[in-house]
Amino acid sequence: MRIAVLISGGVDSAVVVHRLKEEGHDLNLFYIRIGMDNGEGDCSAEEDIEMCTLIARRYGLPLEVVSLHEEYWENVMQYALRTVKAGLTPNPDMMCNKMIKFGFFEQRWGKDFDITATGHYASTDFVDGVKYLATAVDPVKDQTDFLAQISYDQLKHLMFPLGELPKSRVREIAMEAKLPNAYRKDSQGICFLGKINYNDFIRRHLGEKKGNIIELETGKKLGTHNGIWFHTIGQRKGLGLSGGPWYVVKKNIQDNVIYVSNGYDTEKQYGKILHLDEMHFISGNPWGEGVEKVEIMFKNRHSPEFIPATLRHLHDREWVIEAENKVQGIAPGQFAVIYDRTAHLCYGSGVITGQKID
Repeated sequence: MRIAVLISGGVDSAVVVHRLKEEGHDLNLFYIRIGMDNGEGDCSAEEDIEMCTLIARRYGLPLEVVSLHEEYWENVMQYALRTVKAGLTPNPDMMCNKMIKFGFFEQRWGKDFDITATGHYASTDFVDGVKYLATAVDPVKDQTDFLAQISYDQLKHLMFPLGELPKSRVREIAMEAKLPNAYRKDSQGICFLGKINYNDFIRRHLGEKKGNIIELETGKKLGTHNGIWFHTIGQRKGLGLSGGPWYVVKKNIQDNVIYVSNGYDTEKQYGKILHLDEMHFISGNPWGEGVEKVEIMFKNRHSPEFIPATLRHLHDREWVIEAENKVQGIAPGQFAVIYDRTAHLCYGSGVITGQKID
């Protein structure tokens, strides 16, 4: 099988190359390059490309460095900036997978291969002949929540060789194979942004706008913030307030006010109702159009925890999740990712449009 392998310089994609090569597949390696937002090169990318080159040489494989710089900034980071400016919480990693890795890359390079493989911790499964995105065996590393906006056509052309392996085993394979990046630390942060500080990035593009921080219960002013776009619902750190912990529980975009509540277990940081818009089912609505209420599991942030809930269809693309237990940090703009009740199949996701503070 001719396989396009997206590699990053990290240990996960290197182990993908190792496993697929051992299975006898015909591999072509691709590294997607994105420059800095000021047009300069990214030093972390140079390190990544050097590592990718070592992997390619190790297995005698071709490596192509492809640039999707303009596409990334126009489709991913402009989305992120629009979202945070509106006081909402974006998910650039999800958009990066949908638009860049499995969008523009597939259209220009991946289409020439039988399938595209990545180092994502996810898997696929078939139900009645339909391919579904499915969770990885390692719940801590599972990345289906970053893949829940891809299309069915994209999913059909993808494979995830690490889905059946815990992260610890991936490291072991890398060490056993003496891969040059076997001990390299996992990358952190937003897709492709490398070592860029997120707040510095936001400040550079949106600037600062002073506003008040108000205690929700009393209306007392506790301090000021530098811009509502630096803060998200459920945030605890970075507020600069004494006597904490303080949690961001609400934002008034029009008045540029952040509302906070005090204490580790403050009820104000929890809710049970999530309103969703723009519902997207990767492999089609699994329950059919006539079903109005179903039991599901879901995530509203990247976490190993799946939350039991019911999902109701109101009309058109508007759906409502009612969680069985109270959920921390319901942030409008984020995605709620929908799973079957066994937390095996990932059906898709919807944009959270509001929260209800009980």
